[in-house]
Amino acid sequence: MRSRVVPVALAMTAAGMIATPLAPVAGRLRRLLTPVVVGGLFTSTTARAVSRWGRGRGLGSAAGVVVGTALVEKLGTSTGFPFGRYRYTTALRPQVKGVPVVVALAWFAMALPAREAARAALGHRHGRVRRITVAAAALTAWDVFLDPQMVTEGYWRWHRVGRYRGIPATNFLGWFATGVVVMAALEAALPPQEDPDPVLVGTYGAMAAMETVGFAAFFKDRVVAVAGGAAMVPIAAMAIARLGRFRD
Repeated sequence: MRSRVVPVALAMTAAGMIATPLAPVAGRLRRLLTPVVVGGLFTSTTARAVSRWGRGRGLGSAAGVVVGTALVEKLGTSTGFPFGRYRYTTALRPQVKGVPVVVALAWFAMALPAREAARAALGHRHGRVRRITVAAAALTAWDVFLDPQMVTEGYWRWHRVGRYRGIPATNFLGWFATGVVVMAALEAALPPQEDPDPVLVGTYGAMAAMETVGFAAFFKDRVVAVAGGAAMVPIAAMAIARLGRFRD
């Protein structure tokens, strides 16, 4: 039964992503599909963490990142640090202290795939600092896709309109800084093993491909498709290309 969790969860994520652009913008169906996509991704990532590092480390790291990033999001909406001034609407439910639960789940859902993709992309020889930095950059690259879509759906609003689809540069600086902290925590909670997890690397690659195609062909936003693709695809492609070398 446990072996079926990851493929079922990933299939749920893929189905939700495919269905999203077919639903009305900012409509009720899209609001229902967002937890489906994130929930499936979170479940698959957590299941892989448990399978590879054990139940205690896997579940503990998932809980730690979810709680920690929820606190960062609360700090962000209260003070504007580290992302810039923004606020969540009531569109995404449930919420805890004004922060949608699905947002905190999303941080862990992609943090571990980003870390494993960064490890694979770097190859055998790399130090801890370099691994953390590239992993944080890989996670931030995902937000180049995520934030424009979520703003369009009306899930959150920025007080100061930025140049990239209304999003200020401080958002991405905040993502990178938070990503560094998350990746450093994962180094301790889920120490890198001899070879990167192929399922998590594949998850990062699949997200890069689906988001790029989705924005170009279905959301009809080629600016985001090009920007997000330029950020995610090179890391994903290099990770997948080098993954086999760890098994040699």
